[in-house]
Amino acid sequence: MAPVIPGFDYRRVPVADGVSLNAAVAGSGSPLVLLHGFPETHLMWRHVAADLAADHTVICPDLRGYGASDKPAADADPAAYAKRTMAADIVALARALGHDRFALAGHDRGALVAFRAGLDHPAAITHLACLDVLPTLDMWDVLHGTTGAVGFHLYLMAQPPGLPERMISACPDDFFGHFLDLWTGDPRAIPADVRAAYLDACRAAVPSIVADYRASAGVDVDHDRADRDGGRRLTMPVTVVQQDWGAALGYDAAAVWRAWADDLEHATVGYGHFMAEEAPADIAKTLRELLAR
Repeated sequence: MAPVIPGFDYRRVPVADGVSLNAAVAGSGSPLVLLHGFPETHLMWRHVAADLAADHTVICPDLRGYGASDKPAADADPAAYAKRTMAADIVALARALGHDRFALAGHDRGALVAFRAGLDHPAAITHLACLDVLPTLDMWDVLHGTTGAVGFHLYLMAQPPGLPERMISACPDDFFGHFLDLWTGDPRAIPADVRAAYLDACRAAVPSIVADYRASAGVDVDHDRADRDGGRRLTMPVTVVQQDWGAALGYDAAAVWRAWADDLEHATVGYGHFMAEEAPADIAKTLRELLAR
């Protein structure tokens, strides 16, 4: 059996026509939704979620296209994996669980969904946290020259449908496992059973994962650019925690985020990319501090 978050109740919640999300729910108090990143599932929040459930209602879904959530075909709807669509899923999920307003934290791909939810649904999002990511438009702007090789997967999965899916499906464990190994500062943070669950989930979701990334080279950029040109900003308290990618790639990460957020707390940390698993007590503390603002 796949690992679960102990003490959490698992539900399948319809959020759109033909799309239901798998979600783990526990606790009571003000609601907080936690969104996972690539190449993981909601399990990445297992330590942080258990901590925060002591005084919050914590909701940990698998994003559409990932884990045990539904995976609609992208060829049937070009916007199926736009972050705007995925953000609407999360607002619908929270509402179905009885929460019209909620705090939202995301890591990696989940942070991009959270960012879009904050822009598109400001009345619903009380607080916003983004872990180890830049907004999509800015992400493409800072990748250049040989330093851009760190993001090779972004360019691979941006290609037209067909070749990326076939290449990744030919050796999925090697592909997804590469990121789990390379991006983990402390290998003990992802035990063998959890790593196996991540690989199993990714192996079964290659087309939808590629579609998620492909959207970030197209429609997501269009949405971000329209918002930046229109002066649209995040109006809720925002916390961003990142590795020091700015130093490596030559940009000011805090300045990038200040262009989007009126009320920003920005921190760089020495953890690996999977910081919610490597330093869960610190991340839980950071989220509690955000919720107190």
